[in-house]
Amino acid sequence: MNAITSLYQRLTGLLSGTFVESIALLFTRVALAGIFWRSYQTKVEEGTWLTISDVQYFIFENEFAGLPLDPQYAVPMATYAEFLFPILLVIGLASRFSALALMIMGLVIQIFVFPTADHFFGWAITVIALAAFVISRGPGLFSLDAIIARVTGSNPGSGAA
Repeated sequence: MNAITSLYQRLTGLLSGTFVESIALLFTRVALAGIFWRSYQTKVEEGTWLTISDVQYFIFENEFAGLPLDPQYAVPMATYAEFLFPILLVIGLASRFSALALMIMGLVIQIFVFPTADHFFGWAITVIALAAFVISRGPGLFSLDAIIARVTGSNPGSGAA
């Protein structure tokens, strides 16, 4: 029995290390970024990077009418945020800030656009949990934030980076 306990303790020690956590954080950053990147792609004209589709203004005005912001401002803000923050998350630059921004977007969508329990326990809770993990632990070793912290000798806070 001691052999099994010892093996279990070694295995959990290995899996709870910084390297494994950093892999989990990398996947978490990519997963969160992917959710919003796919949404961004629906908002721009095909073949362009930042040309917003006219239909988005119609959708925001009619289907997302609960937003407390005029579609003239909400559409570009959502589009550019869904473009910028996923890129920053994937490369691991300003990771906590980017995750927080996307979490806030998720909460705004939950509260003002799709305020149902089904939406919360489907989409929103996933976004909130992924963002909370990055915010609380940092981006991990595989990030520009970690490289900058090592070069400058700064303490990036809790987590691997």
